[in-house]
Amino acid sequence: MGILAANIVAFGQPMPAYMFPDAFTVPHSEAEDWMWVGQFILIDGKMRGLFSLLFGAGMYLFLEKAWARGQGVWLQVQRLFWLGVIGLLHYFFIWRGDILFLYACAGLAGLLFVALSRRKQLVLGVLGYLGGCLLYGGFVGFLPAVADTEVGQNPAYSEMARELEEEKQADLADGELETRLISSGSYGAWVSHNISDHAGDLPFYLFLFWFETLPLMLIGMAAYRYGLFDGGVDPGRQRKWGWALLVVGTALTVPVALWAKNGGLTYYGTLAAMAGFSMLPRGLIILGLVALLALWGQTVSGGLAERVSAAGRAAFTNYLGTSILMLLVFHGWGLGLFGALGRSELYLVMLFTWVLMLLWSKPWLERFRFGPLEWVWRCLTYRKLFPLRR
Repeated sequence: MGILAANIVAFGQPMPAYMFPDAFTVPHSEAEDWMWVGQFILIDGKMRGLFSLLFGAGMYLFLEKAWARGQGVWLQVQRLFWLGVIGLLHYFFIWRGDILFLYACAGLAGLLFVALSRRKQLVLGVLGYLGGCLLYGGFVGFLPAVADTEVGQNPAYSEMARELEEEKQADLADGELETRLISSGSYGAWVSHNISDHAGDLPFYLFLFWFETLPLMLIGMAAYRYGLFDGGVDPGRQRKWGWALLVVGTALTVPVALWAKNGGLTYYGTLAAMAGFSMLPRGLIILGLVALLALWGQTVSGGLAERVSAAGRAAFTNYLGTSILMLLVFHGWGLGLFGALGRSELYLVMLFTWVLMLLWSKPWLERFRFGPLEWVWRCLTYRKLFPLRR
């Protein structure tokens, strides 16, 4: 559900609009600029980070069960291989914002560290994440100064400023082409564009998130082994650290969001804010959220909690199912709403989709053992058919 909140803009608008409001094909109001600020503080990167951390915890849980049956790491390799295949199909044929291929690659790398102690996994994860903060901050942090200020007029930086503007215009032009292809209803032409123009983006895409995703997976493995999710950590201490990390991380994120807003939400300003300056405070928020949500998950009860839990147990189906639903909503051969809705209206689509997730997941899992895609993934992993109906 949180991932959809982060991705909904890029489902219904050109991909550059995910970070850059001027890439919207409809006017982006002042109120929606403030919505950008709110999403930046509360959602962007945090949901992906939670997903990455929980994926690492899930990997170790899967391995524990495999080891108990006398099976080994190769079963996890098969599982990740099929995840990667599904991710590539998702990337080229459904939605280019796929994260599954990245998780498959990072997960395979994470297998190199499963034999380490939980302390070493935690230390390596934290150090790797801090290294990513330095790397990404250095990589994009100076770009707004060159692209958006008088620094770019300095002869020493004029060539760089020109190249940055060309890269920006190329990205926006690709978004405009994407809009035409999707709005025309030519699914084949859109897929062909993804393959011919964006297959080469995958290595950069992996690099862009590698030093975030793999470290968070290692932290997730360690957190699972320390008992963060099942009461193995003192609840009072976990709650105190969770709130402290959440508050400090949010307090450090707000100035970054306001800096980007006061700078006019420029292309390179929003890029630097999202990919560079917010990574460290984002990490604190992710750790705080996972600590508090883990406590909440151990104690919460009631109808809504059961439905949220069921949606989580069918997370793979909900993730890919959402992308398929968005094809029907936005592509020209469907409802044809791509590029027609502003940020406010896209949030309404998000809320409607949340309701669908909560409505179908619980009754399905009352009748079946797995979500549909969870079942397919399990059968591919073990190379045999499992009973689906309870």
